[in-house]
Amino acid sequence: MADGTARADAPAESLSRRDYGAVVVVGGGCYGSYYVRQLRRAVAREALGVERLIVVDRDEGCLAGRLAGEAGALPVDLHVAEWDAFFDDWLPRATSADAIVPSPLMPHLFLHWMARRALARAPGRRVELLVPAEVPDVPWQKAGDRARYVSFAEWMCPVNCIEPATCPHTRGPRSWSLPVALRRAPDRARDAQPRDWDAAALLHCTHRAYGVGMIDARDVLAADALVERAGEQAAARVLVGTVSHCHGALGILALG
Repeated sequence: MADGTARADAPAESLSRRDYGAVVVVGGGCYGSYYVRQLRRAVAREALGVERLIVVDRDEGCLAGRLAGEAGALPVDLHVAEWDAFFDDWLPRATSADAIVPSPLMPHLFLHWMARRALARAPGRRVELLVPAEVPDVPWQKAGDRARYVSFAEWMCPVNCIEPATCPHTRGPRSWSLPVALRRAPDRARDAQPRDWDAAALLHCTHRAYGVGMIDARDVLAADALVERAGEQAAARVLVGTVSHCHGALGILALG
C-alpha cells in the first residue's frame, strides 16, 4: 500500500479458513476493540468461524465491552478480571479449538502463568524468572520486567501488519523470523558465552484473518507440559517466548 502498511484484510500466504471454539482477546481498550471489530468482519465474511468471543479487561466500561450489545454481530462475552486471574482459571480448561489474541502492550503473561503452575506443582521448589542474554543478530532489544523484549523492526510497525513475505516498510523480502533466530541462538552463541537455556517453549503468534494474530491455546498447554517435564530434573532453565516473526517477549523460567 502507498502508506507502507499491510492490508488488514489481505490473506496470509497459504492461509485457509479455520474454525475456533473460544477466542480470547487480551484487553478491551483500543487494541482489543479493534480486534473485536476485525474478528466480527472475518466471521461475517466466513473467513473464519468463532463459537465464542471473550474479551478480558478489568474495566467494565472498556471500549470492547461497549461493542457487546451491537445487534446482528458476533456476541462479545466480557470478563471483568485481571489477566493473570482469568488465565489461571481458563487455560487449564482450554481445548485444542481455542485461541488467544495477545495485546501488543501486554506483559509476558504466559511466562508468569507457567511460573505459577510450576510453583503449584512443587510448592517448596525454587522457581525464578531470569532475563535472557542478548539474542545474536536481532537489532532491537530491551530488558525489563524480568523479560527481554526483542524486535527485528527498528521502525514503528502498524498494529494490523500481517508480517507478509514482503515487508511493507522496507519493500524487500522479510528474511527474518524470530522463532528461527531463537532456535539458532544457542548454537551461534555457544563459543562466546554459556548456553542460556536447556529447552525452549516458543509460542508463535501468527496472522489468522483480517489483521488479527493468534496463539493456539494448545501451544500454551504444550509449553507448560514441557516445563513440567523439565522440572523432573534437578535443575533446568526453559526459555519461554511469546513471538511473532518480527517481535517477541522472552524470559527464562529457572527451576532449582
